[in-house]
Order: sequence, then C-alpha cells, then structure tokens
Amino acid sequence: MNSFEGLSLSQGLNKALKKIDFKEPTPIQAQAIPLAMAGKDILGSAQTGTGKTAAFSIPLIESILTSDTSMALVLTPTRELAKQVMEVITSLLSDLNHINTACLIGGEQMTRQLKQLKKKPRIIVGTPGRINDHLDRKTLKLNQTNYVVLDETDRMLDMGFSAPISKIFDHVAVERQTLLFSATLPKGIQNASAKYLNNPTLIEIGRANSAGQNIEQSTQFVSKEGKFDTLVQALTQHEESAIVFMNSKFATEKLAKRLNVAGISASAIHGDLRQNKRERVISGLRNNKFRVLVATDVAARGIDIPHIYQVINFDLPRQTEDYIHRIGRTGRNGAKGLALSLATNADKGKLEEIDELLGIKKANSAVKNGQRKSSRKKPPSQNRWRNKRKSRAKAA
Repeated sequence: MNSFEGLSLSQGLNKALKKIDFKEPTPIQAQAIPLAMAGKDILGSAQTGTGKTAAFSIPLIESILTSDTSMALVLTPTRELAKQVMEVITSLLSDLNHINTACLIGGEQMTRQLKQLKKKPRIIVGTPGRINDHLDRKTLKLNQTNYVVLDETDRMLDMGFSAPISKIFDHVAVERQTLLFSATLPKGIQNASAKYLNNPTLIEIGRANSAGQNIEQSTQFVSKEGKFDTLVQALTQHEESAIVFMNSKFATEKLAKRLNVAGISASAIHGDLRQNKRERVISGLRNNKFRVLVATDVAARGIDIPHIYQVINFDLPRQTEDYIHRIGRTGRNGAKGLALSLATNADKGKLEEIDELLGIKKANSAVKNGQRKSSRKKPPSQNRWRNKRKSRAKAA
C-alpha cells in the first residue's frame, strides 16, 4: 500500500489526512489498517515513533462511521500518551465534527470529564484507573463499545493494570474488535492476547523487543561520583533537546537544579507532579523553553516530541524492557537520534540483560577456561567514550 487513497476511506477522513499531510503510510499502517478495516483482531508489535497511533485510529474512526450507536475505547498506560492519542484522533476528525470524544485520565477534574460524557462521546481515550472510576460512579457505560484498543500494553501490565483492564472488559460488548499493540512481546502480552483477542493476526514491524536502526546506542562506564560531569560533557557536545532518565522522583528535581546551575536549561517530570504541572513541563519542552527534560519512567511512554535528539540513561532502568521505551523517545519518524547509558561496574549484569533483550549477537563471544570474552569492549579509561554499538534491528 503506497498511499491512503486505495483504502476506500470516508470523504471526511481523506480530507483530514490531506490536511495533516499524511501521504504514504508507514509499514505498521500499511499492514494494520487494511486488516483492521476488514474486522480482524490484531496483535501488533512495533517500535515507538513508527506511526502506530494512526494505524489504529484510522480504522477506529471508519468503524464508528459504519453505525450510529457503536463506540470505541482506547486504553493507554499514561496520561501523556492518552492526550497524544486524543490529539491524533481529533486531527483525523477535523471534517467529522459530529463525532464527540472524551479523554478520561487521572489528575483532571471530574466535572470537566462529566461534561464530555454528557455529550455522549463515541470515542473514548483514557487510562485504566480513571475509566474504572467512571464505571464505579456509573457515569460511563461501555456496553455498546465494540472497538477496543490496548496501546502499549506491556507498559500497562508493568504498571499493575492487569486487573483494571480485566474489569473494563467485563463492561464492553462481547461481540467486538480488539487491537493490542506493544513494543515488546513478553509472556504477559501473550496471555493478554489469548484472553481478549479472537484469532488475532500478528503484525511485527522489525523484530520484537528491538530499537530503531536510526538510534545510535552507546554506553560509557563511569564511577557513581563522576556521572554528573560525564552527563554535562555529553550534553555540551550538541545543542539539541534531550531527555535524561532516572529511577528516583526526588533525584529528578535535584539533577534538574544542578543542570540549571551548570548553565544547561532543564526541568523535571515525575509521577508526583500534578497533571497541570506535568502538562506545563511537556509543553515547555515541546516549545523549546528549556533544553533538557529529567524524567522518571512516567515519561518513557507517550512523549512524542520530534526534536528530541538524545536520550541519556543516568540510571539504567529497573525493568529491562523499559530501556526500549526510553530510547524510543528519540529517532522518531525516521530521524536520527543518540542513546547513551551511563553505567558503573555494578551495572554489567543489567547491560547484559539489555543486550539479550535487543538480541544483540555477540559474534566474538567465547567461553574459555570459565572466562567470557564479550563483544563489549572496555574503554581505555573511565573518561573515554566506549565504542558505540548500533541496534541491528530493522527500522520500522
């Protein structure tokens, strides 16, 4: 499929695609849209930044147009991702303004969401917790929901949303179409697929659990005390925007302050911030009001800001799979990006887990006399860049 014109889309949707300059579908869109429009359940795996949101939003809207009563629900792990999904859907509805929508996420006033629900929205995007809040309050009915999308399902399961998702599915229509998307395909995803999907078609863009080929990955071994100086050195090698990931909420605030003192404009985001503050921070990054975002994994999913050039793991992620989602904040939509991990000797085991997840082959590895010779090369000193390793996965 070389263009959207061969999909027999509605006139209003075709107009919207031209307005937002959607001409050629990405690989995930080319495979997923025809199958979804044919009514198939889909288990999709694709790296972030490959156009996945439009891949499920376009057939979602076409499905809504086929009936006057049907509804669609999109579940996301984070508030930020829910808002960005809603932005895409809203842009696709620009010539179909008779279809009402609602974005139901935590951290926002119930009164605002109740106003949206009174308009009888037919497309709802939200996080599992807030969706269940409305179900419990009986302010939301999903019995006519026959199109369900689980976006970034691996993250939702990591965040403990398995039970809330199951509860939501008790309220949607039994006869439905379900699309499940995930950047990684751990066992939990396979279990969810068996539970919620009916004879799904598997779509894999690139190898599962892989990072985009246009992301240049590297690791630098440093001492714990030397991390900040190394971070500043890495950030001063270019002028573009960057995200620095840490594992502690308190540490993000502290590091952002240190970077500002060092002359590098920065702001922090983490789960304890109020929703309006989180939105202001993301808006500031999007509008280049500061250069570096220091974040916990709350920002690893759903932040789609094209000008993010570098991702730096100040701390390696606690969950190995989060490495893929962190570095997926750069190199989006075909752009090139850098991903740097600052590691201590204590992180070697975690680095091996990351390599295993990515499927990096250690062609030069050998086991001799109980010693393992790895393709990872140690730097001559702690203050030199380690040789860079590029992801061998195919680009989406």
